[in-house]
This record gives sequence, C-alpha cells and structure tokens, in this order.
Amino acid sequence: MTKETLLMQYQSECLSALKSIANIHKPFEKTFMDAMKLFMAIPDRINFLQLGRYGCFSEQTYRNLFEHETFDWFAFNGSIISKHLTGKRKAIAMDPSCIPKSGKKTPRIGYFWSGCAGEYKRGLEIMGIGVIDIDNHECMTLGSIQTPDCKTLDNMDKNLVDWYSSYLISRKDKLQSISRTVVADAFFSKETFITPMCENDFHVISRFRNDVILYYPTLEQKTGKRGHPKWFDGRIDFANLDLTRCKEYEVNKGKLYGLRVYAKALKRYVSLAIWYPMDGRTDKWQLYFSTDDSMDGREVLDYYRTRFQLEFCFRDGKQHAGITNCQSTDFRKLDFHFNASLAAVNLAKAACKRLGITYSISSCKSFIHNAYMLERFICVFGISPDPQVIEKLFKELILFTARAA
Repeated sequence: MTKETLLMQYQSECLSALKSIANIHKPFEKTFMDAMKLFMAIPDRINFLQLGRYGCFSEQTYRNLFEHETFDWFAFNGSIISKHLTGKRKAIAMDPSCIPKSGKKTPRIGYFWSGCAGEYKRGLEIMGIGVIDIDNHECMTLGSIQTPDCKTLDNMDKNLVDWYSSYLISRKDKLQSISRTVVADAFFSKETFITPMCENDFHVISRFRNDVILYYPTLEQKTGKRGHPKWFDGRIDFANLDLTRCKEYEVNKGKLYGLRVYAKALKRYVSLAIWYPMDGRTDKWQLYFSTDDSMDGREVLDYYRTRFQLEFCFRDGKQHAGITNCQSTDFRKLDFHFNASLAAVNLAKAACKRLGITYSISSCKSFIHNAYMLERFICVFGISPDPQVIEKLFKELILFTARAA
C-alpha cells in the first residue's frame, strides 16, 4: 500500500464526489464528510447516538443533517461511478431489499417479500438502483428510495409494479445518460412493467418462468396473396428444442442457446437465451430475455448474471455499513440513512481501486476504524509527533490489520 492510507483516500474520494454537486455550503460539507467517515469507522450499530459518541459534532447536529432531503445522491454516486466503473458495457440494475423495522409510527412500514427468508416480513423495503459494469463484473449503487406500503399505494391508485416503473421513468434523464438497459429479476417480467419502460426508450433484461408461453417466429414468406402470413410457427417445447433455429454458445457448466421469439405475455418479440444445466443435474432450464430482440444471447446471459453484484452491495451495507440500524421514524432521515450507507460502500470500493488493493468490506472497515481511532487519540491527547513517527505508526497499523485479515 502507498503512503496514503485507506482512510485518507476514502475521505478524498468523498470530498471529490461532494465537490461535483452544486450549491453545497461549508457547514453541510464538514458535517457530511464526518458522517460518511463514521459509517466506516464505527464498528457497531450506526445510529445517531453512536454518531454523537464517535464524531466531532453533537447527536442533534447529525439528526439535523439527516433531514436534508434535497441532497442529490444520484449526482454524488454518479461522480464516483464515472471515475471507477471503466467498462464499455454498462446497465442499470434494480432490486428491492427488505429492511427489518419494528414499531407503528414508522412511515411506509408493512409486510414485504424477503428473498433471504423466503417469506413476507414486517418492516420497510427500499428499491436500490445501481450501475453494473459487465466487462469488469462490478456494481456501484446510484441511490435508493423507500417503497410505499399498501395503504400509500392505494392512495396513489397504483400497484407495486406500476410504482416501480413510474419511478424509473421519472429519473430517466439521469439513468439514460448512463445506459438505456435496465436489468431486473424475474418478478419484473410482466407486461405492466415492460411496456411502459419500452415506451420510454428503455430496454429490459429479465428472466421468464420455466412454463412461459413462447413461439418460434414464422419462416413463411409473403406469397403476394391477400392476408397476412401466419405470425408464428408453433409453441416452443424446451424439453425438445428445435436446434436448427438456435445459435449455440460455449459456456461453462452447461449449454446455452439463443434465438428470437415471440412472448405471448409481453406481446412482443424478444431475444431469448436458454441455459441448460450439465448432464446429471435435476434442475430445469433457465430462460433469460431482452426486449432488444437484436441482442446476442451470450450478452443477455452476461448482463443478467452481473445483476447479482447489486445484491452484494446490499449485503455489505447490511453487514458493515449499518443500513438496518436507523431508529428514526422520520421519512427524510430514513431515506438519508439508507443512501448514506450504500454510498459508504461505494466510497470503500473506490478507495481500494485507487490504491490498487483487493476490495474487502470487512478489511476496509477494520482498517478505517483502527486508523480513525489512532487519529482520535492523537487529537484528543494533544500529541504533535514528528510526521515520520505518524507514518511509522500507520505502517505498523497496516501490517497489523493485514495479519489480522
């Protein structure tokens, strides 16, 4: 590692991203920088009480900071992403995540699906929006928003799928400046989600159920007689696939075929990638599709599988960045906390990439905590040692952390 420590680089990345946003006042900048540092420096629960204990400001100052609802997280994270996701192929990944929460006064609390538990759980749900780098197999989050509960959706006269699509469309100027391709899981392979997205110049990549009704496109040519030729040649039987109509691709641990098909449920042609497992496995085929029917089948698979990197952002945020620790019942503070937690994970990734070290959120957390505590000891006790002594202390700290990891 270079002389510049991970903590210093983390703060440098944060300040650089903050400077890219217009109309940021100095008091806000100081408090924000301190709060973002504490999201990685605090080893335990991250809430207002802990921020007041570890930070340079009072607990009330941090509470006031988290009420700042006009802060542009998309611009902040977009500045980090533009510097560190360098691949040519990018896409927008979206995925809801369940946040455990108790109490009756929390806004938008209800029952939401938890993929980890495999059941509906009481709490909150956030929809995370990230940018995936297909070439480098990486992901960073752009931001998140809290999902409305059933009562709020009824007042909006929308269902959950309508709300998801309407929110993405409302941010389409920012999203389409990065990519026009949206990658989502199988829940979003619905006509009510796909059609509005395509009408607003998005392409969607997702996964079908195994029993979906798909048709081969017709090979019949126009005869010049009255009437349109038939649209389809027959329903696709995936247990007996017509390989003459497919293009085969080489993949590990299975077989992959690609072809253009008509999806009855979506009422449109799509590019389909069919993955069959290796011989001896009992699971069935998996069907991935893109509404861009000219897309290569191998690309469809690459885009969809890279989507899972967004899940790792949620995992890191929940395990190490305190995304589930906010105890506030204020919608503004909850939103700020969720976004700050995911942004802290972005900053840790950016700092590791800049220093040329392998990213590990656990190691980052451990090292930044140790470096921060060392700085606090030096500051609180009024020690002013020689810079060479400080450098030696940091080097010893780096070696200690590396051995512990």
